[in-house]
Amino acid sequence: MNVELTARQVRISKALRMQAEEGMDRIARILGKTTNASVIFRVQRHLQIAELTVKARLQTIVAAGQADTMESALRAALAHAEHQALRYRDRHLARKRLPKEEKVLTAPPVARPKARAAEPHESNGHVKANGIRPRASIAVHSFPAKAALVEPHIVSSGEAIAMRPMTIEEAVKDAEFRDRDLLVFRNPVGDLYVLHRRRDGQMELVEIP
Repeated sequence: MNVELTARQVRISKALRMQAEEGMDRIARILGKTTNASVIFRVQRHLQIAELTVKARLQTIVAAGQADTMESALRAALAHAEHQALRYRDRHLARKRLPKEEKVLTAPPVARPKARAAEPHESNGHVKANGIRPRASIAVHSFPAKAALVEPHIVSSGEAIAMRPMTIEEAVKDAEFRDRDLLVFRNPVGDLYVLHRRRDGQMELVEIP
């Protein structure tokens, strides 16, 4: 891999150059196909800074390190870049292990075993000569669904009992006006009656003895 070293207000020693080249070689082995890399050494006040950039075929890694010495700064930058390269390689390998969508969609459906044809019955109903008993038909019974329980509707006495005497015609009109299916009332003579609506919609009058 081609490594370009750039120094700004510092001097690149032979040991520093060898350290940079060895670190870049390790990163190149992780990434595989790489084009080039560059390392910039610079000083900012009392800090030694190493910045490196690695350009691979599908990935660009940028890392930096700061320390009191340039060797320590380069070591930190290389460690950071190597960590990024390992993460990129692991993600790339994980994507390659996943099955392609086309293969999943075009997979043949699971074939279900066909049911064997019903064997003919013997005319006398006994077991066949080969020892296989003919199949017998099974009747399937369907039971009605369980009837739902309807709770009774309880009303107060004031809604179903007339407070004043009235004739039968007045009671029918009052039940229709109040939209009641049941009405207990007395006629002007004092006889007690129950007026209720049947299921067919007709009003029925019951006299209480």
